[in-house]
This record gives sequence, structure tokens and C-alpha cells, in this order.
Amino acid sequence: MPVKRLLLSLTVLAGLTVPALAGDVVVDKVKASQGSDGTWRFDVTLSHTDEGWDHYADAWEVLAPDGTLLARRELAHPHVEEQPFTRSRSGVQIPDGLDHVMVRGRDKVHGYEGAAVRYDLP
Repeated sequence: MPVKRLLLSLTVLAGLTVPALAGDVVVDKVKASQGSDGTWRFDVTLSHTDEGWDHYADAWEVLAPDGTLLARRELAHPHVEEQPFTRSRSGVQIPDGLDHVMVRGRDKVHGYEGAAVRYDLP
């Protein structure tokens, strides 16, 4: 009997932690290249447990190390069946002297709760 209670308790506790993890948008990969005009193109791969139109990863951002917004890519629809997924943004102006940026994802319900990822510019 004690083993059954322990398993039931662990099952309940595991169920309580899932919603907290489901909200985070994970930045899996970042790739950037500088064009001949000096602007940058960012290809960002995200993972998120999109649930439909009411709860999905709806944007990602490129930030300077001091938190200044450099670019935002709005995501117009859920990617329930496409995980992880990659979207791009061109024409990003990066100020002279920056050797890295931060990239973070957002979802419609939890906002910017996931970890920002440091990306060293090539």
C-alpha cells in the first residue's frame, strides 16, 4: 500500500509541474549573416507546446546586451504540428561595436518567460 501512495503522489506532483513548463518558448538555434548592405538576417528556431489560437509562440526578438530591442518577428499563427520551427527576419540593424546579441521568444499566454539565448555574432 505505501508504494501505491508514493506513486500516486509522484503522479500528482508531476501533473502540477507540467503547466509551468508548457509556457516557455525555447530558442533552440540562432543563425545570423550580414548582408552586403550591412544589415543582418536572423534565422531563429523555436520550440513551444503550441495548443492552438489561444496559446502559441507568437514572436521572437533580437536584443542588444543592454536590453535594447533591435528586431521583433511576429508569428501570425500557431505551429501545433510543426515543432520545432524556424522563421527569419532580414534588414536588422546591429549597432557598431556589438559582438553578441540576445534572442528570446514570447507566447500569447506567458509572454517572455523563457530564457534568452546569447548569440555571438560571426
